[in-house]
Amino acid sequence: MSVGDEIRDFLLARRARITPERAGLSSHGERRVTGLRREEVAQLAGVSTEYYARLERGGARGVSDTVLAALARALQLDEAERGHLFDLVHAANAKPRRRRSGSELRPATLRLLDAMATAPAYVWNGRLDVIEANALGRALFAPMFDTPGVVNQARFLFLDPRAKDFFPDRTDLAHDAVTVLRTEAGRDPYDEPLADLVQDLSGRSPEFRAMWAAHDVGYRRSGVKRFRHPVVGPLTVTFESLAIVTDPDLRLTAGTAEPGSPSEQALRLLDSWTAT
Repeated sequence: MSVGDEIRDFLLARRARITPERAGLSSHGERRVTGLRREEVAQLAGVSTEYYARLERGGARGVSDTVLAALARALQLDEAERGHLFDLVHAANAKPRRRRSGSELRPATLRLLDAMATAPAYVWNGRLDVIEANALGRALFAPMFDTPGVVNQARFLFLDPRAKDFFPDRTDLAHDAVTVLRTEAGRDPYDEPLADLVQDLSGRSPEFRAMWAAHDVGYRRSGVKRFRHPVVGPLTVTFESLAIVTDPDLRLTAGTAEPGSPSEQALRLLDSWTAT
């Protein structure tokens, strides 16, 4: 699918969810669309209907950031959606470029990861490949690391039957994974490994295919994961994701449990089990 097609589908999906009442417009008579009409979006954004229609058809050449900001307000986009729209339009107006693969870790970053001995931690890229993890991170996500080839969070969530038992909130985590992949696809529409991953998951998982078609995007910054671990049983871990300034294609995620909680005791037990 071309970048223009991605722009079209994203704008259509976002326009369909905004009712006239939510946008502060009066609604009279029978409507053939579930959300706003093109002319209503154009009115709210302060552009002509023809201009907006051209953009919605994927014609992004020459569209300014000022217009994009107006459209983001008209469509009531959140931070991630606004960023995704800007990424898509900028990509449509730029020459394709090859980025780093996002699969290599600097030695200093690896040493930092290993030094975080009491917190499960791992480094991942926009395709949700886990590049490296410390010992406790590997132990906590043991079933995911017990798979051949590249460790990929989305593949585990959608294709590994163990994921449903390992993650009680697997469906929510799966949707989160799709939003991260969709956001990355907007940031770099020419990432061939990502396109291959999406094609494979779409062909093998109807659930992934349905979630991907919704064009939802999001940032992964923090969150809570519940586990049914095969060694230490149920536990809950809060994760924070940090940007790696020296390599913007990678992020470091580390987790902690509530002090004094059974989950903290379970993490300590898992750390002891790992050490022995």
